[in-house]
Amino acid sequence: MTALRAELLIGRAVALAGDVGDGVRGALVGLGARVETLPPSEELAADQERLGEWARAHDPLDALVYDAGSAFADGGPEALVASTEGAWVAIREVANGALIPADAPGKVLLIGPRPNAGAHAAAARAALENLARTLSVEWARYGVTTAMLAPGDATTEAELAELVCFLVSPAGEYLSGCRLELGAVA
Repeated sequence: MTALRAELLIGRAVALAGDVGDGVRGALVGLGARVETLPPSEELAADQERLGEWARAHDPLDALVYDAGSAFADGGPEALVASTEGAWVAIREVANGALIPADAPGKVLLIGPRPNAGAHAAAARAALENLARTLSVEWARYGVTTAMLAPGDATTEAELAELVCFLVSPAGEYLSGCRLELGAVA
């Protein structure tokens, strides 16, 4: 990543949930962020209160990055429900446990499944986009912004990592309620 300033994320704490790749994690750490990883989604689904406790224990947090890829897997109706419900549970508990009480700008990033991930991938991407748009309005009063990243089939981990790093930086705070397409063909 040559486009982002070295040490851009010093002092920032980012929680990762879902299937966030090592490339994104490495880029965040490389730019100075403290990175925390939420317990696996299947553990949290059974005990949502524990996630709120996790968020309070890791406070302060500046951002949550949720990648729906692992929950969506190969698609289908069950995967659609699992990926969107997993996103909502993680977002709600981390926001209420750490982002909203912080009384400082916070960021929620949702990474949708790739278009070729299977049946209902487009529906999952649309659901995550709608969640980001809705929460951008609902949580604007708390200074929490939201965005949905829609990687293309050929989007590289490095491209995704660079965008995530930009969005969790102070420069990315003005983007909220939007869907950012990566690798879209014009």
